[in-house]
Amino acid sequence: MVAVGVDRIPTPVLERPPTFHPAPFTIHPSPLIIHAMPSRWDTVQTPGGPMPAYVSAPAGAASLPGIIVIQHAGGVDDFIQTMCNRITGDGFVAVAPDLYHREEPGSKDDPMTRMSRLRDANIVPDVNAAVGHAQSLREVDGRRLGITGFCMGGRVAYLMAASNRAFKAAVVFYGGNIMTPWGDGPTPFSLTGGITCPILGLFGEADPNPNLADVAKIDAEMTRLDKIHEFHSYPGAGHAFMAAGRPSYRPEAAEDAWPRCIDWFDAYLRQ
Repeated sequence: MVAVGVDRIPTPVLERPPTFHPAPFTIHPSPLIIHAMPSRWDTVQTPGGPMPAYVSAPAGAASLPGIIVIQHAGGVDDFIQTMCNRITGDGFVAVAPDLYHREEPGSKDDPMTRMSRLRDANIVPDVNAAVGHAQSLREVDGRRLGITGFCMGGRVAYLMAASNRAFKAAVVFYGGNIMTPWGDGPTPFSLTGGITCPILGLFGEADPNPNLADVAKIDAEMTRLDKIHEFHSYPGAGHAFMAAGRPSYRPEAAEDAWPRCIDWFDAYLRQ
């Protein structure tokens, strides 16, 4: 396989320079106005009990590519639901599993505290259950599945790209802690050799987690292992640059990143 490396990351210098090849798609504008999409909450059975999942699909959809959308620390909140609806607006079915379903209902803990209780040993079977649910939906062609995620969801997307061969493409939005295990077991980084789908990474140069050195290390490992990937880092953007309405939002980065995400899925899921 061919590795596509980091774009616009000036430092650090990698021991093995990344190889660049033209991306298999053309960037096109993505609409900024999100219209209401048919959506619902489904219940997915997991080894840890029933798990809610937000499902957004175009009206009358049948056999479309499906995208598993992994939450950020805030859970499957308005931001994640909006991202699902945007994905649906571009002709995909989105399924966002609630990875906090094992917690007591109505938890008042802050997002970072809730996130700190997640364990990879639970995350992997939960996302696998979401995959099985997506494949059971009439709206979805189960042979054409992708995964994306934001913040912790970017980490999970990387983890799952190495854990479930059902995924044909993955997009990682500023996924931190890829070199850190959550609980017992391997880190997502140590599983890089098991990645079976192309990965697009979208990062902020000012993000402390992942920082530039983290991104360069991941790129170097994927390049060494000949994993298809393309990374972009945005000057002046930090963590959560996609989150409109928050101080971290960077419209220039967000407006460039979104069509890259959609075109990546177009390239690998519409064949």
